[in-house]
Amino acid sequence: MSDVGAGLLERPGAGQDPRKREQILDGARKLFLAEGFDAASMGDIARAAGVSKGTLYVYFDSKEILFAELVREEKIRQANAIFVLDPGDHDVVGVLTRLGRAFVGFIVQPKSVKASRGVIAIAHRMPEIGKDFFSLGPRRCTSRLGEYLRAQVEAGILDIDDVDFAAAQFLDLAQCTLHKPLMFGSTDYPSEERINKVVDAAVHMFMKTYGRANAGPQPADVRQDFGA
Repeated sequence: MSDVGAGLLERPGAGQDPRKREQILDGARKLFLAEGFDAASMGDIARAAGVSKGTLYVYFDSKEILFAELVREEKIRQANAIFVLDPGDHDVVGVLTRLGRAFVGFIVQPKSVKASRGVIAIAHRMPEIGKDFFSLGPRRCTSRLGEYLRAQVEAGILDIDDVDFAAAQFLDLAQCTLHKPLMFGSTDYPSEERINKVVDAAVHMFMKTYGRANAGPQPADVRQDFGA
């Protein structure tokens, strides 16, 4: 086979060039953050990404699908960065505290709030996007935390009948009063101090419910704040 023929075989097909795809995603990400989902058109996205509109449609059929892909990648990065838990680490209080603060710190960022709002806004037209978001976000995070909790139950640190339910409980407690107002339009983003206080309370409540006597001490400030 000639060198020219070999070169043609090595070239990615239409819509398969990973560099071009990432170029489009980067442009769309910046535009969505700056203008919002509804205000951005496919033409706007093409200009922001530095590609033709025809090229854009080769890679993504609609801005909804493009947006869903951005959210999907972000959720995978979130899970891989935050929910990497060592089942051999039996300092449950420390693990949950670090996890809770990192998790809540991520979901209350303006870009995360905008992404969640965007998914909800289009889920009624494209339910599969909403389902994918839930599967890659809340469900995956709950599953990974559940695996860690299961290891602690087996080690005799925790006493839990349903680890997935307990994991979901903790993640909900950790974001209580912080995330929901933002989803409904609040611009009062919580401070690090406020996040830490809510997460510490969530850890305290979780350990009161599921901790055994050998689970380790609670943080002193939490015991004082909540009357332990």
